[in-house]
Amino acid sequence: MNILVKIFGLAIGLGAGALANKTLEGLWEKKTGKPAPKDSTDLNDSLPGVLVFAVVSAGVAAVVHVLTQRGTKSVLARMKKTADEV
Repeated sequence: MNILVKIFGLAIGLGAGALANKTLEGLWEKKTGKPAPKDSTDLNDSLPGVLVFAVVSAGVAAVVHVLTQRGTKSVLARMKKTADEV
């Protein structure tokens, strides 16, 4: 059962990461009027813009990772507690 919860947690993490990335790209385009700088080697994008997007993107990814890991751990702990009570 634990492996299923871990796989489900991984799927939730991937989905949440993709959703957060799309949201961040949409917000970036809405605020700057330009598409998000996805290719860091594109010299048409300003270096400060690319760096800011990279830092914000990494921060969002870290938050999503922590939240999904803690959520999965919480579910596993609840399942273990429920199994011990039965």
